[in-house]
Amino acid sequence: MSGVRAQNTELNRLGLTLPGFVERNRVIASLPSLSLLTLAGMTPSDFEVTYFEVPDLALLENLPGTFDCVAIASYSAQIKDAYQLALRYRQAGTKVILGGLHVTARPREAAKYADSLVLGEAEPVWPRVLADLKTTHLQPVYDARGTQFDLQKAPMPRFDLLNPARYNRITVQTQRGCPLSCEFCASSIRISPKFKTKPVEKVIAEIRRIKSVWPKPFIEFADDNTFASKAHGKRLVGEVAKENIRWFTETDVSVADDDELLAMLADSGCAQLLIGLEAPDVASLNGLETKTNWKAGRAERYLEAIEKIQRHGITVNGCFILGLDGQGPESFDAVRDFVRESALYDVQVTLQTPFPGTPLYERLMREGRLLAEDDWDKCTLFDAMFKPDGMSVEALETGFKGLVEDLYSEEFTQWRRGQFRRATQTKDPSAGH
Repeated sequence: MSGVRAQNTELNRLGLTLPGFVERNRVIASLPSLSLLTLAGMTPSDFEVTYFEVPDLALLENLPGTFDCVAIASYSAQIKDAYQLALRYRQAGTKVILGGLHVTARPREAAKYADSLVLGEAEPVWPRVLADLKTTHLQPVYDARGTQFDLQKAPMPRFDLLNPARYNRITVQTQRGCPLSCEFCASSIRISPKFKTKPVEKVIAEIRRIKSVWPKPFIEFADDNTFASKAHGKRLVGEVAKENIRWFTETDVSVADDDELLAMLADSGCAQLLIGLEAPDVASLNGLETKTNWKAGRAERYLEAIEKIQRHGITVNGCFILGLDGQGPESFDAVRDFVRESALYDVQVTLQTPFPGTPLYERLMREGRLLAEDDWDKCTLFDAMFKPDGMSVEALETGFKGLVEDLYSEEFTQWRRGQFRRATQTKDPSAGH
């Protein structure tokens, strides 16, 4: 289940007219499910395996194929559709296994729709799932929470199951978890709280397998923070540089501290870094992480870091969250002004979203600030799900819409990208500021 759309009709309408607004969301929606492809890679050859995507359940007239068992993964924003798909399969006599971030966060809810649940990292329990499936003794729950999967044993995903014409980029995971532990984060850190890296040789083997299907692929590293470990990151980039690919990843702003790494990135085919800046001011960043206050300590150097990275010919997609505690209506102008001052090549603005299983969700629930406790179809990053503490819900929605209209207008988008082109044509990356 892969099609994520904002529930806010005004934002959806803007997406039809503003060139940059839904660009990243479309990319995310078009990425294949790496978790399912990985499990397919662990599945012995005596099982017949097929991979399907259902971007919109409303358009699905007939179930895609007849199977003994289906495993379904989805985002929180589409989990209700995933549940309905599961029920349709069960009514047809097919066993259904559900897993992933949302199911791990809400197992009691998910159990109503499945024959079996996989909680936590799936790799440690998948062989047992298959063995029980063969003997028709599938268990209600396979709980891997508390078990750490060793990425040195990571299987090769079944990239060969994909249709090359369907995708403009393919994902590869180089690590799991993140040392920063942001309150709002609903990425792999909720499955793998311990930060760990995959051996570089395994990453390169996956890239080469992809290249056997797509001769010139665009790779997206599906990590929370690819360069959290600079040593692992440098080994990785050094080998990636030999593969003649273009690639994209997400990381934190400390990448700008390492001149050697920046030079390596520029030579390795790195097209863009997506960096979670979250807010342009220290006050909004205070308390954003559950273990440290790392980003607040970096805010005053954001402009310098962006300029340095982009001077090396690597575009930065700066991400900002609106509706953080302490932010009022002035926050929209603050982001707008920062984007112009920094000349970010790309920008992503989202609303603070309390995903299930995150510390943010639990805190807002305790404070009575959730608009609904299970309104999962609004987990799109573009729909208001809680009461901000510095403005009304209406002010948050109105200010966000106005910011989207400005940032993603044709004029502002072309100006930002023109600034990048001019800067990289006239500056030597090794020169001072």
